[in-house]
Amino acid sequence: MKKINLAITGCLGRMGQQLIRSSKTAKNFKLVSVTENRIVNKKVSGLKPQLNSKNAFKNANVIIDFTVPKCTLEVLKIASKLKKRVVIGTTGFSKREEKLIKKYSRKIPILKAGNMSLGVNLLVYLTEITSKSLGNNFLSKIFEVHHKHKKDHPSGTALMLGKGIALGKNKDLSRIMGKRFLNKKSFPYSKKINFNSIRKGKIIGEHEVKFSSGKEIVTLNHESFDRTLYSEGALTAAKWLINKKPGLYSMRNVLNFE
Repeated sequence: MKKINLAITGCLGRMGQQLIRSSKTAKNFKLVSVTENRIVNKKVSGLKPQLNSKNAFKNANVIIDFTVPKCTLEVLKIASKLKKRVVIGTTGFSKREEKLIKKYSRKIPILKAGNMSLGVNLLVYLTEITSKSLGNNFLSKIFEVHHKHKKDHPSGTALMLGKGIALGKNKDLSRIMGKRFLNKKSFPYSKKINFNSIRKGKIIGEHEVKFSSGKEIVTLNHESFDRTLYSEGALTAAKWLINKKPGLYSMRNVLNFE
């Protein structure tokens, strides 16, 4: 099988570095370009980092982006002109930015996921099923923990879980989004979905969904111990995306969850 030419953005970041390591051991990929948002004078994995540009992405079949929203939209603008596929692991997009991503997906195949882990995407699926099964007699809330450097909260994964609850109730998440707490020891249930985010240490990721009727509690949770979960998931997504038509896809499509 011919190798897939890969470009990785944010090559000096935590996920950029992990993606580079994983791509080196993945037999289906050839790393052809790495980019950063500033001039870098040292080589990264044998490649000179470039700024995001047509020249940086011209030889890539697919671009993997785990950066920040501003950078992601810059990448998509260039990728849409070059007709390149893009896997997005970036989180923290505004509603306006989400609409722009949808607009770009009419021109190129885009796979966007708040989390690339198989286990997390299964958790989201189970959350939707549980929400639908338990109905309106149960209140729900979401708890998540990440390392102290993570800026956005709730995490993209927590929002995926919130969307799972909303889909189970056949509602839009924006209508049942509750309060967003940060670094609280405890937080309440409400008729809407409340979120609590903890930022501390070097924790890779912990997520928990609770459903309570007042008489019993159902808990679904997931813990990540190794960042390769996300990089390997992103590479799986990139391989899957290669033969797809323009559109906006998710890990749910990759994993074929009904």
